[in-house]
Amino acid sequence: MIKNVGIIGAGTMGSGIAQVAATAGCLVKLFDVNQPALDKAEAKLEKILNRLIEKGRIDADEKNRIQGNIQYVNSLKELADADLTIEAIIENLDIKKKVFQELESYVSDTSIIASNTSSLSIASIAASLEKPERCIGIHFFNPAPLMKLVEVIPAVQTSQAVLDMCTQEIARWKKVVAVAKDTPGFIVNRVARPFYGEALRLYEEGVADFATIDWAMKSIGGFRMGPYELMDFIGNDINYTVTETVFNAFYQDPRYKPSFTQQRYSQAGYLGRKSGRGYYDYANEGADNAFAKANPTTDQELGKMIFDRILVMLINEAADALFWNIASAEDIDNAMTKGVNYPKGLLVWADEKGIDWCVSQMDALYDEYREDRYRCTPLLRRMNKRGHKFFG
Repeated sequence: MIKNVGIIGAGTMGSGIAQVAATAGCLVKLFDVNQPALDKAEAKLEKILNRLIEKGRIDADEKNRIQGNIQYVNSLKELADADLTIEAIIENLDIKKKVFQELESYVSDTSIIASNTSSLSIASIAASLEKPERCIGIHFFNPAPLMKLVEVIPAVQTSQAVLDMCTQEIARWKKVVAVAKDTPGFIVNRVARPFYGEALRLYEEGVADFATIDWAMKSIGGFRMGPYELMDFIGNDINYTVTETVFNAFYQDPRYKPSFTQQRYSQAGYLGRKSGRGYYDYANEGADNAFAKANPTTDQELGKMIFDRILVMLINEAADALFWNIASAEDIDNAMTKGVNYPKGLLVWADEKGIDWCVSQMDALYDEYREDRYRCTPLLRRMNKRGHKFFG
């Protein structure tokens, strides 16, 4: 059991992780160089805990216990006694390396140093340390207190003891752990690319507008949010940057090719809810009404075609992640249901639709476009020939 936890970065993610660790009984030091950020994090936690009391989920004693487990510090030296430190700062490799090198000069030789990065190489971060075997990726999803999934990513340098300790500890924090190979996007940010990318492709081809594509994925597919609603929620600038990062990290593999539409919307400042305008207009309608006012075309045949095309691309990506041993089948499905709230695991979905259906759908797309973007993963072909399923 890990007792002392350091968190670097008092933004939304860092403060959320601090709350999770403190709730689990760890003594947490939340560090940020910006004192106003620390004050804001402390005030936000007070508000969150008061809301939980109002809902009857905790009592005043529990609130005081959680608050008492967190210290707010503005010197990195204060994390010297941490058994585990999780960094949650800007997605910039050079900055992370600099922070990790300074941190290592303060902590003990047995202290674990982790990054919450969603897309950067853990091996590259670990290489900045004198003891790279202590470094690991621990990727939470936003909001950290609510989202069940945590991806744990060992670098090639990470020791087995560090991996075992982190998976056990994060599970003790009542999170669902998915162990992923240190490859671009890990599980979720890799497998989810077609949810956005193929939706953008359908729009650019003139198949349907934003609202119709969102309607199809929600009403027919059962997703909580459509791809355009979700991109507006995440922020088009953030989503585009992740897409571009994954595309370049995979040596320009066309499966991850960014969209000009998303680039132009980002360049125009149409970033989504946070800017008041994205694929929908939030300034005039508000977040709850923007989609409802968009008037989607509710043609069932069109909707099924949209859903099937995006779904099979997602399934193909999930199967390909399994083919390359990025994670186990169980962890891949858990990642998508617990990390981004998909209505069911993509590999379970593949079994239900039929592996032969998946292969034929992918081959039909490839025959039409003749683009490597639509290549069927070898794993689906092998399973189809042998009559296998992912589960059962």
